[in-house]
Amino acid sequence: MSVKMLMSALILLVLRTCMMLEAQLQVGFYENSCSMAELIVKQEVTNAFFKDRGVAAGLVRMHFHDCFVRGCDGSVLIDSTQSNEAEKDSPANKPSLRGFEVIDSAKTRLESVCQGIVSCADILAFAARDSVEITRGLGYDVPAGRRDGTISLTTDTRNLPTFTSNVDQLIQNFKNMGLTQEEMVTLSGAHTIGRSHCRSFRDRLYSFSSTTSQDPSLDPAYAAQLKKQCPQGSTDASLVVPMNPASPTVTDVGYYTDILANRGLFTSDQTLLTNPTTAIQVTQNARNPFLWKSKFASAMVKMGQIGVLTGTAGEIRANCRVINS
Repeated sequence: MSVKMLMSALILLVLRTCMMLEAQLQVGFYENSCSMAELIVKQEVTNAFFKDRGVAAGLVRMHFHDCFVRGCDGSVLIDSTQSNEAEKDSPANKPSLRGFEVIDSAKTRLESVCQGIVSCADILAFAARDSVEITRGLGYDVPAGRRDGTISLTTDTRNLPTFTSNVDQLIQNFKNMGLTQEEMVTLSGAHTIGRSHCRSFRDRLYSFSSTTSQDPSLDPAYAAQLKKQCPQGSTDASLVVPMNPASPTVTDVGYYTDILANRGLFTSDQTLLTNPTTAIQVTQNARNPFLWKSKFASAMVKMGQIGVLTGTAGEIRANCRVINS
């Protein structure tokens, strides 16, 4: 190889390395530019949690739904306009997502002390971590440096997993996001906190198939309990039930013990027992709480890096609900 070719190859390698470094997120990203950033977000999450303990689950779910649509770019936070229906107003997100006001409060405070510095996407990632921690999960460092997206389309939410997804569909869906089968099972454990509207699982109780009204994989006693909470024919769209009745505000392995007892609330939960590998992982998680919490923290960090915008891509929104003009 000639000296000229060698130099060209070396320059190309340096450029690629610089591009990779620019695209990487960094723990402590705001240490010099806005040192109070993570503390301010944590304070807002804590204040909201003690007013409504269910908000923690809402923020974790919001981060998940943000990352699975166009990457972790805060696009789920954008409001619809007369000319555009945004992600948050799709059936996949409304009315199940909540906690937007927590992000708004944190952003307002941050803009007052570090104007134009902290992205909405990072605020959401911090808030999800704080929500896991405040519900007795393991805390973890959040690599930051995300920038905010400028596109939010309700049609893009078709990429999100559904309550009726089977295990093969879930595995493929997570694989499309760069996540493994085991990480899918691990992250599904987020359903250990929070609530669900009855409409999300009503078919399992009353119209499962052409041959049986009730899902035979659902524990009969649990089904009877759910029917009392979600009466057939009810038009009350506000009816909700806890996803893990024993400890709905604690990040624990109750989700997995429920599945083993055929008390998974959604089809997408109970389906994890229909695959030999995922069934083993469900059992392992149920038996090893600390191991699952550790895996969950790692998987959240990995998920939080899906499709991020960094460097000069995107923007830093002044208002998380509105794209900068």
